[in-house]
Amino acid sequence: MSDSTHRHRPRRHHALLRRTGLRRPAALYLSAVLLIGGTAGCQTLGLGGAESSGLSAAGSTDGAGVAPDAALSRAMDLPWPTEGQASAAVEGVGSLGTKGDQTPVPIASITKVMTAYVILTDHPMAAGQQGKAVTADQQAADESFSASESTAPLVADRAYTQRQLLELMMLPSGNNVARLLARWDAGSQEEFAEKMNRAAAKLGMDRTVYTGASGIEPTTRSTATDQLKLARAVMKNETFRQIVATPAMTAPGVGVRIANSNRLLGQDGVIGLKTGSSTPAGGNLMWAATKEIGGTSHLILGVVLHQRAGTNPTQAMSAAFDASRTLITAIRSGLPRALSRGLAVR
Repeated sequence: MSDSTHRHRPRRHHALLRRTGLRRPAALYLSAVLLIGGTAGCQTLGLGGAESSGLSAAGSTDGAGVAPDAALSRAMDLPWPTEGQASAAVEGVGSLGTKGDQTPVPIASITKVMTAYVILTDHPMAAGQQGKAVTADQQAADESFSASESTAPLVADRAYTQRQLLELMMLPSGNNVARLLARWDAGSQEEFAEKMNRAAAKLGMDRTVYTGASGIEPTTRSTATDQLKLARAVMKNETFRQIVATPAMTAPGVGVRIANSNRLLGQDGVIGLKTGSSTPAGGNLMWAATKEIGGTSHLILGVVLHQRAGTNPTQAMSAAFDASRTLITAIRSGLPRALSRGLAVR
């Protein structure tokens, strides 16, 4: 089963600085750490300026919106996927590097992260709030029964809250819900895709093209470095963070319990983010994890794309989970030692 080509629905629903040996004064290290933290913080907080251009105060970047820490990534000797492409970063520290040719590829239901980003930009919600009411149309309800794509159960003419629909879109990866939200926000999926592309341009995602809200279209293409920019931006939204960290939900109106499709959630510090699979896209995972070091929680973000593309989507998604789990485990294990050696200090 895949996010974009098969249903994720319970059976009941048919009626989810390398060490050099040189000694430096402690004050110098402290100043450098504060400088780096300040630079990274500026990139994190703004959607324009350094982040939009792909440049930081420290100079050029690796395309992920953060300056690369070559010594850090080399010292950690990360087990990158052997196929496809990947990118990872630690917020406030820097890039952990990239793997693979950053050529645009289909991204399947990873697309829904941008759909959620645009919806929450156009219709902001405070954490814990339900947002605006949206009535499901007949089209969205009829599409609930599709056997050719991932959907979520919707009842025609029933009012749903904005948060409920975002959960139904993100957890079981409901394509019908993504298209409903697009129509509600922009009048049509085509108009909404234009909004998605404008948002991508503002984030400096210059190798990304969106052609729909759900990701079922193989013409929606991006790269791991571009999607990492989006991950950094969307994870600033507390409501979004809450939604992608939700293990399961009950579908309103039908009482069906739906699990989050991200099977890494809750393991190895993983707090999100989004799965995506199809035959042309292969297996894809945008992930977020945390690691506490010295009383400080560090947010680690990563994107793994195009795993076993052209094969069975279920097997491809399994490969994406495996590649991501291996990478996350290595980063969380090696980060404390790397930071303690001052490898993040440029």
